[in-house]
Amino acid sequence: MIKFVFLVATLGCAFAASADLDWRIVGGEKAEDGAFPYQISLRSYGSHSCGGSIINENWILTAAHCVQGASASSMSVVVGSNKLSAGGESYKVSKAIYHENYDQFQIKNDIAVLKLASPIKFNEKVQPINLADNSIGGGEDCVLSGWGRTSYPGSAPNDLQFIHLKTVSVDDCKDRQRPNPVYDSQVCTFTKRGEGACHGDSGGPLVSGGKQIGIVSWGRPCAVGYPDVFTRVYSFLDWINKNISN
Repeated sequence: MIKFVFLVATLGCAFAASADLDWRIVGGEKAEDGAFPYQISLRSYGSHSCGGSIINENWILTAAHCVQGASASSMSVVVGSNKLSAGGESYKVSKAIYHENYDQFQIKNDIAVLKLASPIKFNEKVQPINLADNSIGGGEDCVLSGWGRTSYPGSAPNDLQFIHLKTVSVDDCKDRQRPNPVYDSQVCTFTKRGEGACHGDSGGPLVSGGKQIGIVSWGRPCAVGYPDVFTRVYSFLDWINKNISN
């Protein structure tokens, strides 16, 4: 099984132990400044490790594999810049909560929320993303953004990348990913070989119709002809709301 650890050093996604979860967007293009105001860079000791999204002024949504084993004090979040090297505002993380049933081997329940030590100041380049309020099937248009590698092997880009993708049904994804398990609580995308997520995109947002439907979780690195797998946000709305309200 291959995990993506898309941006963590631990972000990469995790293509760890049984899978490799680290990727960057392959086949995408450079994002215009301010085009993805909800996108954040999760930093580990100051270095980009994963992606994530702003859900309100105090909380960030990302993948469990991006934070498991890491201390909150080692993490920070940068918002408001498309460049890893400059710009934006940095916020310290005061608490990291990942799903109590996260399974790093089956890559299941791969979701986490981060509480910030101080509230985010919103502006035209820094805004929260609405979360999906219904389940999505196959054939839907969506967009993925992140700083994952643009080729594998390769290096991470300094500029934020994005790519337009299509969802595929869970049943189709299960068939294509065998023997790796795919669950109903996940969303998959696939367009063609040479387009998809890569190391460094882990934890990042998949958006359709202005709402976040997925969190980059795992795949076969990178864009080699298999669907990419995301945590289905809609399946975890209760979990998210419970933890950010406490």
